[in-house]
Amino acid sequence: MKRTKLNPIQRMIVIIGVAMIIFVPLQFSSPDLGNPATKKEISLPTEVKAILERACYDCHSNRSQPEWFDRIAPVSYMVGHDIKEARSRLNLSEWDRNPPAVQQLLLWEMVNAIEEKKMPLPRYLTIHPNAAVSPAELAVLKQYVNTLPGRNMTDTSPIVRSDSNKRMPLVPVALNGIHYFSDFKTWRIISTTDKYDGGSMRVVYGNDLMVQAIKSKKLPFPDGAKIVKVVWGKQHEDKDGNILPGNFQNVQIMIKDRKKYRSTEGWGFAKFDGLKLKPFGKSVAFATTCINCHRLLVSESDFVFNIPTK
Repeated sequence: MKRTKLNPIQRMIVIIGVAMIIFVPLQFSSPDLGNPATKKEISLPTEVKAILERACYDCHSNRSQPEWFDRIAPVSYMVGHDIKEARSRLNLSEWDRNPPAVQQLLLWEMVNAIEEKKMPLPRYLTIHPNAAVSPAELAVLKQYVNTLPGRNMTDTSPIVRSDSNKRMPLVPVALNGIHYFSDFKTWRIISTTDKYDGGSMRVVYGNDLMVQAIKSKKLPFPDGAKIVKVVWGKQHEDKDGNILPGNFQNVQIMIKDRKKYRSTEGWGFAKFDGLKLKPFGKSVAFATTCINCHRLLVSESDFVFNIPTK
């Protein structure tokens, strides 16, 4: 049987017809972009909240207001996924589910993400340019987060022996079983950083596996890779103009084991605060808070901050 050759107009009609057959049913199965009930909204100064409402609330709150084009499939599927994911990591309408210390941490990380142009997401800004944060608005956010007291409240008391026989205290252990260790002091320094969180200073160490993976640009990082970040408080300048770290704050540990820490993207987290190295968190769920922040900002680098670019 001889095949009928279609002219350009007929081909266009067929293409449009096929597209409509696929496109129209998608609209009826498009995800609901509605908003759940707000529990307890974040409380912020008016000028700070206005910036976040415009730049962040469409994804990170229960007050999303998608544009008409966000509601058309297949775009609506991507928008629905992004909103669900964003709310699971940071929801400004369910702020009280985070302990006060975590709330401050999240606010500092938000400002850092905006400063590094990781948030709002570049692809979101492409079709939502009004969500961009200007340098002047970023300065307002920085000024606000630097008034938060959490990072400057550190335990500077001396380490106390554990008993009358003056034996060395037991090695601190996080609730997920990760022990504190001091071997990192002999490791290579991966990077040094400071942040808009009260001016803290950080030194980041990596074990041999981590260093080799960074050199070879191997992602994801192999099991056994370890990172330790040591944090000091607000920097200050001495009379000679030297920049010095403040009081010691904490040691943060990440250990890669894809099987053991499957629920947190293959990374085990631990944080030990103050000179007594008190394990952070009241339940093992603290690790979920850690990975949510890393998912939010550095998923493209196997959820690791501060990897050298050269």
